[in-house]
Amino acid sequence: MSVLIVVAHPDDEVLGCGATAAAIAASGRSVRACFLSGHAAARGNRPSDTELVADCRAAQAALGLGEPIFGDFPNIQLNTVPHLTLVQFVERALVTTRAEVVFTHHPADLNDDHVHVSRAAQAAVRLWQRGADVPPLRRLYFMEIPSSTDWALDPSVAAFRPDTFVEAGEAGIDAKLAALAHYRGVMRDYPHPRSPEVVRGLAALRGAQAGLRHAEAFQTGFAAGPAASLIG
Repeated sequence: MSVLIVVAHPDDEVLGCGATAAAIAASGRSVRACFLSGHAAARGNRPSDTELVADCRAAQAALGLGEPIFGDFPNIQLNTVPHLTLVQFVERALVTTRAEVVFTHHPADLNDDHVHVSRAAQAAVRLWQRGADVPPLRRLYFMEIPSSTDWALDPSVAAFRPDTFVEAGEAGIDAKLAALAHYRGVMRDYPHPRSPEVVRGLAALRGAQAGLRHAEAFQTGFAAGPAASLIG
């Protein structure tokens, strides 16, 4: 089973499913991240292009993920890119990785780039039903990104409703925070949602909701075939 994480910006992959991705990779499965706005040019306190790519590669290595896939679409301007162009970029990543499981943004995130990436991913994962030589999709999961999913205010859009909980353990959360530490200028002081305290607290909350210790939570967008564990 190959896994593809489709996100807007470097760091989204770790914030959304870092511990789960690391556990899946440790089980011997291929896990790669695809960044549509790989250079995050509009980000405040952003390092140089070279430094950001180095940070991203270091974070992937810390989690045991494979080679990242970088797009160069404009940061916080994905609404200016034709939807089809974004979909085709994700489709190429699916063909390259032959992914059967996809993680992506929740479609109600406050960050508009996340919304457009989610829409593109939802369209792209139907590629196998249009006759392309790619494996059938088994699972599509929406992730929660602190300071984006939790900040959404639009009551007309369904909020994040987790239905899948993956035990991360304290070691998994430690690995997630270690990977995030490779991204310069991303983490903030408490009580910001991207603080270590909140990352740990959210994992404890999601774990408690499912009778686990520390967990990452996801909302199922698509599931086919018999139920199977993501890990092992």
